[in-house]
Amino acid sequence: MNGATTTVDLRTYLVTDSALSGDRGVLAVIAGAVAGGVGVVQIREKNAPTRDVFDLVLRAAQITAGRAALVVDDRVDVFLAARAAGAAVHGVHVGQSDLPVAAVRDLVGTHNPDGTRALVGLTANTPAHLDAVAAHPPGTVDYLGVGVIRATATKPDHPAPLGVDGFAALAATAPAPCVAIGGIDLPDIPALRAAGAAGAAVVSAICAAPDPESATRGFATAWGRS
Repeated sequence: MNGATTTVDLRTYLVTDSALSGDRGVLAVIAGAVAGGVGVVQIREKNAPTRDVFDLVLRAAQITAGRAALVVDDRVDVFLAARAAGAAVHGVHVGQSDLPVAAVRDLVGTHNPDGTRALVGLTANTPAHLDAVAAHPPGTVDYLGVGVIRATATKPDHPAPLGVDGFAALAATAPAPCVAIGGIDLPDIPALRAAGAAGAAVVSAICAAPDPESATRGFATAWGRS
């Protein structure tokens, strides 16, 4: 398996959203999610200035350090800068239109200064995407974000929804662990587990929840982690 080198807990995976977090802010949502047992937190800020994203990552790292992996969406530069500043960041997640994943791996290396795996995640939603990953050397990609499972307003330019069956078909031949993403809510977890998901990436169901800690704990419990 190309991405079998990672030992990070992918089961409950939060993708942040500033708008959905509301007045309480992203950091409060992250704190709740960490308390609820999240395994990975991805900072996704598509429109914020670079300095704001950098500062957010530094502050988020103080919350997640020793408790959850912290990943930066798209911004390899921000990840590298935060890591150089001593923040406990673990990797990056890129899409098909971002930097080529092989170049990302070259930039981040294989390990962080603290000895943890330097994670590289990649969005994939077609057999061709999987074939491209399989063509890279083992360890280039640690996990795949596969979706969307169903239509979601948090990513308006998403491809046609795969549904659970479509996800299962891709996960069965994927060269790396697959994290399902896109419109996922708590009742979806049993079906996604049965479909071969290594985890579920959640946006709205945690960021917009009245109590992010409780919402996260529900997902963690559904995956067998309380």
